[in-house]
Amino acid sequence: MEITKKSFGKLATGEEVIEYILKNEKLQVNVLNYGGIITKIYAPDKNGKMENVVLGYDNLEDYLTKSPYFGAIIGRHAGRISNAEFKLNGEVYQLAANENENNLHGGTGLDKRIWEVTELENGLELSYFSPHLEEGFPADVEFVVRYLLVGDTLEIEYQARPDRETIINLTNHSYFNLSGEAKTDILNHELMIKSEKFLVLDEQSMPTGEIREVEGTPFDFREFKEVGQEIAADYQQLKFTGGYDHPYVLEEGENSVTLKDKESGRVLSVSTDQPVLVFYAGNQIKREDQGVLNSGQEARKHLALCLETQDYPDAINVDSLATKTYTPEKIYTAKSIYSFYID
Repeated sequence: MEITKKSFGKLATGEEVIEYILKNEKLQVNVLNYGGIITKIYAPDKNGKMENVVLGYDNLEDYLTKSPYFGAIIGRHAGRISNAEFKLNGEVYQLAANENENNLHGGTGLDKRIWEVTELENGLELSYFSPHLEEGFPADVEFVVRYLLVGDTLEIEYQARPDRETIINLTNHSYFNLSGEAKTDILNHELMIKSEKFLVLDEQSMPTGEIREVEGTPFDFREFKEVGQEIAADYQQLKFTGGYDHPYVLEEGENSVTLKDKESGRVLSVSTDQPVLVFYAGNQIKREDQGVLNSGQEARKHLALCLETQDYPDAINVDSLATKTYTPEKIYTAKSIYSFYID
């Protein structure tokens, strides 16, 4: 595998942003040391043509001002935390209310930090030290994320070592479009999610505590179905979020999701050791907000989708959801594997 790098610009602090290009005989993955952002993933179509299958920008300014978390490491806590606060060991921790009165994706989180990068034989190791009460979260935490290229797969490994008890929930926020260079939207992509249940959300996209069976609902993706087939159905959960943007409970031992694009022949299979997948259908992507992408396409609704492997969002504030905490003796680990192949 070959690793090259180039400058991607500088932050206002003077810190340099570097783009690392990982390339083997099957895939190419471009990663920034800013936010661990995956700017591009090149994968072959049925004719062997290599094209980018994720959304991103070709300049730093757009990532700083326009990006809806394109390709970034999300944390300290993925998803929303209600009322931007939580209680742990009798103490209340106040977070940034960066989406209405709630905290989204950790506030000014790991997606907006410069990470130290170590080149590995088959990828990159990114590390970041987050001090106690950064963005309101307790504990000094040493974060390590590895991007590894193994044949036609991208493996992402997460580790977080706190110095005291805290909550941690990480994910990657890549927006996938298997058509290549975002030539079409994703409504005709076929998706299968091995899940019997999804989390019901309220009008602010917060988990209510109800876990609902997918059977008989537009949320049933247990067999391959086009993303757009029922996305506009007369169903309250879809109306709340303007389309799919919900956590699915993954089956233990099955933990897999498969996305297909018939025209290009590309298939993406996702496996993970995490209990939840948030499927987001790009409902809020807008030209006026996200502008022009590195594919040359103008951003628009449903141009890509996210498959965010993680733990339950807002579990610490929802009695019916199991809360996981981490300590120096019980560190956080997670792993997700993204395999690209031709059908």
